[in-house]
Amino acid sequence: MIELLTKRRDKAPPLGYTISDIQHILSARFLQASDLNMRTEHLLIDSRQVVAPAVSLFFALKGKRHDGHQYIADLYNHGVRQFIVSKKIRLDGIPEANVLLVDDTLDALQNLAAYHRARFNIPVIGITGSNGKTVVKEWLWQVLAQDFNIVRSPKSYNSQVGVPLSIWQMNEHHTLAIFEAGISEPGEMERLERIIRPTIGVFTNLGPAHQEGFASEAHKLAEKMKLFGGVEWLICDKKYVSNNFSGRVIAPQPVTNTPMNTPWAAENAGLCRAVMQVLGIAAEDTEERLRRLEPVEMRLELKDGIQHCTLVNDFYNNDLASLRIALQFARQQARNGRLTLVLSDILQSGMPGADLWRLVAESIRANHVSRLIGIGQDIVKLQALLPDSLQAQFFPDTGSFLHQLQNTDFNEETILLKGARPFEFEKIARRLEQKAHKTVLEVNLSALVHNLNVYTRMLRPGAKMMVMVKAEGYGSGSAEVAKLLEFHRVDYFGVAYADEGIALRQAGIRLPILVLNPERTSFDAMYRYRLEPEVYCMSVLKELIEYAGHEKAMSIHLKIDTGMHRLGFDKNDIELLIALLKTYPNLQVQSVFSHLSAGDNHLHDAFTHQQASTFSEIYAAIQTAIGYAPLRHICNTGGIERFPEYHFDMVRLGIGLYGIGGANVQPDLRTVNVLKATVSQVKQVSAGDSVGYNRNSGILDHPVRIATISIGYADGFLRLAGGGRYEVLIRGQKAPTIGNVCMDMTMIDVSHIPDVQEGDEVMIFGDNPSVTALAACLQTIPYEVFTNISERVKRVYWQE
Repeated sequence: MIELLTKRRDKAPPLGYTISDIQHILSARFLQASDLNMRTEHLLIDSRQVVAPAVSLFFALKGKRHDGHQYIADLYNHGVRQFIVSKKIRLDGIPEANVLLVDDTLDALQNLAAYHRARFNIPVIGITGSNGKTVVKEWLWQVLAQDFNIVRSPKSYNSQVGVPLSIWQMNEHHTLAIFEAGISEPGEMERLERIIRPTIGVFTNLGPAHQEGFASEAHKLAEKMKLFGGVEWLICDKKYVSNNFSGRVIAPQPVTNTPMNTPWAAENAGLCRAVMQVLGIAAEDTEERLRRLEPVEMRLELKDGIQHCTLVNDFYNNDLASLRIALQFARQQARNGRLTLVLSDILQSGMPGADLWRLVAESIRANHVSRLIGIGQDIVKLQALLPDSLQAQFFPDTGSFLHQLQNTDFNEETILLKGARPFEFEKIARRLEQKAHKTVLEVNLSALVHNLNVYTRMLRPGAKMMVMVKAEGYGSGSAEVAKLLEFHRVDYFGVAYADEGIALRQAGIRLPILVLNPERTSFDAMYRYRLEPEVYCMSVLKELIEYAGHEKAMSIHLKIDTGMHRLGFDKNDIELLIALLKTYPNLQVQSVFSHLSAGDNHLHDAFTHQQASTFSEIYAAIQTAIGYAPLRHICNTGGIERFPEYHFDMVRLGIGLYGIGGANVQPDLRTVNVLKATVSQVKQVSAGDSVGYNRNSGILDHPVRIATISIGYADGFLRLAGGGRYEVLIRGQKAPTIGNVCMDMTMIDVSHIPDVQEGDEVMIFGDNPSVTALAACLQTIPYEVFTNISERVKRVYWQE
């Protein structure tokens, strides 16, 4: 079985479509042809989500409450030039557009996706079920990304339009595809199966969601299972499989050692393990990766709430099965404390109301809910079934509840928001969430892994990777970054001080950790937390010997000064160093290393070669004397790229992980950190006035429109950026600073951007402007910009 699927990685030929190609594929008729060679790269169904208009193809979908044909003129004004319609439209206002006419635009969208899918001969995993599709998909990506170039459904794109948009992402570089499929009525799955054509099927479970669209539970199961008519392997509980299924079936077993430690996590991880078995992943690798699974916050979110509360958000759907899961999760968070449930009507139960509310009441009692707030017209039926000791309030709609809500109504409790989508519980969440600083540092973990792989591919065979996560992971958050890097099998971590290493251990990091700046007072903590100190001079070594004696075994790293002249043993220290190491063999030398002072500057290559030569000479002497071969490392980020001959046994990756590299590698790197602020106020300033402290803007000779944004030098946006010396990005346009940067805010000139309003997002750095641009303005380097970002700036971690 393994050979059958792991070898199916044939790449499709280079892909590309012109409007003429698409006309032929769909057998469509041109209402207007402007440029038959116009390319299509993006499929567009929402006029509000235009990204690349010149290469976008808009499908004018018609629904019960919308008609995409109404937005064609507006899209044309925004640069879109390719349209597929199902009725004749006015062409006089869109003279340069290509317009194709089809019978049904949804059919056309799905047919184009099906044609695109047919060009690939790679394993395709199709996932369906009532719950857990997105989690299983995202977990499969986590555990398989190092073996395959994966394309997968964005978010929960599993509908009749979401699946075609997901399929369209496939390109010739992908070696594995993972797609979700969701249905709400009969006949839908046949359409999705024709598009996805999975070779491996995963069925998560069967629950009551969308039951109203089917005659019975058996009917719904039969419809869902139509996704797997052509699969070679089906992974699901065998009770769901009919006797006429001709493929092979694996019944997954729950995984008990996931970090989440919940029944649903065990079941979903079991599905992932079975997929990994089919794809030929070694058993030991499989178990190790499953232990590293990260939570997927797409359904259930845990946040800090007002008045020291904990807020559990689960308002994507509301059925009995998901309510039970959410209550179990919330009770785990609450432990023995108060648990408040805010619950809406359950709209898709598939059972009589009396039975439904009886089962809901049972779940409420079983999870020791302290208080219930019911919202909706039907949920009041629950009141008679609740114990007298439980506080209960009922409101006809969300607006009524919000109207009377006071912050003091909640205090030091766990609040579960469980509502069906029409009840808009996100409005409640906004009122109950703890208000955070509006400035946010977004950390793209997918880009970080991409950059790691860029440098990993450069390594000489056998060379290990140490990643520096000092200074809170260059401002990105050391624990969060380290967990991801450990999963992706880096070999070592480096931190500046012992307390950083202790924090990583407390976060569950198990990899070896080098401490670059050990202090005598931290030796005992380093010993207890299995941290490995850098020893760079005789006084540090003697202090360590005094602490460890001959009894305590400790791993150490020897730093050699080969020309950086910052820290390290000199040549004339080596004889005494060797003597002490031989006297105290319990101090096990894990590595000997040095630091290139100009590894990224070709003008000093001769000096770099001299450093490497000196290092090799000293290392050889140490190795010979102690009788074993510690790891050797001298290359930092710049050295990795420019001096493969000096990769030795290990390299140290730092700023390159965050997208800052040399000229040759920079085009391959992706931006990891994006710093954003928000517009707090917009105002008009008259000629003759000034802006900011000390009137440093000068007296204005003309009126200006300014926006005050939520970032200042206390956040890391330093005063050198003021006075028009730096430009931020707002509504796609650059806006210069005006006046001095203040402690908590900065003013920018938006006179030329009339649409700017309060609440607008402001890009401080990211792709454009880049952190390099801000560093140049501040007369420093990106390292300093990253590490200057204040702790009060909220970090948000996300994966594509």
